[in-house]
Amino acid sequence: MDANNFDCIVLGAGIQGSYTAYHLAKNKKRTLLVEQFVLPHSRGSSHGHTRIIRKAYEQDYYTRMMSECYQLWAQLEKEANVQIYRNTGMLIVGKEDCSAFRSLRGTLLRNNVPMEVLSPEQFASRFPSVRLPPGESAVIDKTAGVLHADRALKAVQDLFRGLGGVIHDGEKVVDFTPGSPITMTTNSGMYRAQSLVITAGPWAKSVLARTGLQLPLQVLRINVCYWKERIPGTYGIGRHFPCFIGVKQHGAKHDIYGLPSNEYPGLMKICYHSGSETEPDERDRQTSQEDIAILSSFVSKSFPGLDPTPAVVEQCMYMVTPDSDFILDQHPSHSNIIIGAGFSGHGFKLAPVAGKILCELALGKTPSFDLSPFRITRFQSLLKSAL
Repeated sequence: MDANNFDCIVLGAGIQGSYTAYHLAKNKKRTLLVEQFVLPHSRGSSHGHTRIIRKAYEQDYYTRMMSECYQLWAQLEKEANVQIYRNTGMLIVGKEDCSAFRSLRGTLLRNNVPMEVLSPEQFASRFPSVRLPPGESAVIDKTAGVLHADRALKAVQDLFRGLGGVIHDGEKVVDFTPGSPITMTTNSGMYRAQSLVITAGPWAKSVLARTGLQLPLQVLRINVCYWKERIPGTYGIGRHFPCFIGVKQHGAKHDIYGLPSNEYPGLMKICYHSGSETEPDERDRQTSQEDIAILSSFVSKSFPGLDPTPAVVEQCMYMVTPDSDFILDQHPSHSNIIIGAGFSGHGFKLAPVAGKILCELALGKTPSFDLSPFRITRFQSLLKSAL
């Protein structure tokens, strides 16, 4: 076979693209995974040490997808012989009159997810180093925990290669020619395939524009903040401190989330689930710290054992949709171009199933899940197409 001919090309080697390529290779498809940066890199959305994994969602369809995700993450651990998931549980705190908090709790109950409801007294006894605001409630998603992100990404890519997959990093797309086969030109070569999966993360909007499709996607620069423990280990994973989500705490417009201190000894990761709009190639020109001010106020009120000034601030990017749901769909004009985009800052944990769905679409199979929440047509009034 011609070295430049493939059954499928996957564009973008973040966790979504890598998992898609892995599933395609498992289906014995000759697959090329193309990445514009030299791997590994920290320019997109999939780098870093940790992510939260949880079944607590406002929407039942994500909770149902997560059931299979846990199985697939465990399968990856077994195949790669590496620990990726660590169970910590996740504390969810919010006001009873907050619809988002009620939805999170309701979804856990409806889907029979192991959980625990804490009274204020139980909360104070269990978590003496955290202040529960008056009038707020707390539940625990017992299935939740930490995913080791960098380790997971490397494991998926290594297994993909082991299955005969080909990775070309440091190659940027120059052009597409739709058809059967599709032709993709990069700065290093020209490749042909029967199907193309675009999982370009923060660059998805500009890449898709080359196919004549304009989607309502927005890139946000996220400040990933680490806060110093006054007494090291107070909020440590070794002391069984859980992940947490503060649902619109202290008047914040978006959730605040955190993970126990682990990746940087003595530092706890606490972040705001939003950021400032940016362009992906100009991420570091955006220097807004409005979110850090919100976090500092939150930390000083809720976590007395932390210094309320971040010790380390790193950056990543979210590519968000107007409704924060993913896009998992075929191109409206070219059915052999598949789109995985808009993971909106909560896609890492769902990558095993999202990748499986994108693989199924690329192979013309019936998707394993109802894709109505993820179809492009939901943005019909916002959709722009030059085709």
